[in-house]
Amino acid sequence: MSDEPRPTVIVDDLHVSYTVYATGRPAREATKLLRRATSMRRAREVVALRGISFVAREGEAIGVIGRNGSGKSTLLRAIAGLTPAKQGAVYADSDPTLLGVNAALINELSGERNVVLGGLALGMTPEQVRAKYDEIVDFAGIGEFIELPMRTYSAGMGARLRFAIAASATHRILLVDEALAVGDADFQRRSEQRINELRDEAGTVFLVSHSLKVVQETCQRTLWIDAGLLRMDGPSDEVIAAYNESVK
Repeated sequence: MSDEPRPTVIVDDLHVSYTVYATGRPAREATKLLRRATSMRRAREVVALRGISFVAREGEAIGVIGRNGSGKSTLLRAIAGLTPAKQGAVYADSDPTLLGVNAALINELSGERNVVLGGLALGMTPEQVRAKYDEIVDFAGIGEFIELPMRTYSAGMGARLRFAIAASATHRILLVDEALAVGDADFQRRSEQRINELRDEAGTVFLVSHSLKVVQETCQRTLWIDAGLLRMDGPSDEVIAAYNESVK
């Protein structure tokens, strides 16, 4: 019997594409009047992921790196079940939590009310939310703003509160997309520590980040996505070194 940790996510030959509609106008002089009433819509397929396959296991923190537009965030959304596959499949042994999406926060409500709603959306009981409330607010570091509507928050404050809510629960599968880029150095340090704790609680954490230093310090394994393809999957030090070499 194998001692290898059990799989939590299996991505099998995953292809994802989008249909993008471009608006254009007829070019000939004879159609100028028609242009006032309508425009021509042209459909174009954009391929975001091409045949991605890997297995994630219990206790892993997995970084996802690549250039802008390479498909990193699309991969996380596909694992979360928010973006459908054109081909292939994603199998997960529990519902993945995509940071900032499952929290279901509402801008018109106060931070306090959103902590309650976010906790309930993550599956906590009202008693569990009350028990964790002070910890969540302290972690977010937004002070008395917790009593104000979220529409008054800066982007960074809102992101910190979302992270604090999502990280307050133990997740079998947690997907973090650039959340550690917000806040000061102290908040980033505490966020990294919390991700390590979630990983140690027999969960699986995926972290998309442009900060290779954060990935290297937080994740023992890294996926390098390049133009929708899985270019490399292995120990973070090796994958990051190869990525750095490619972008010189």
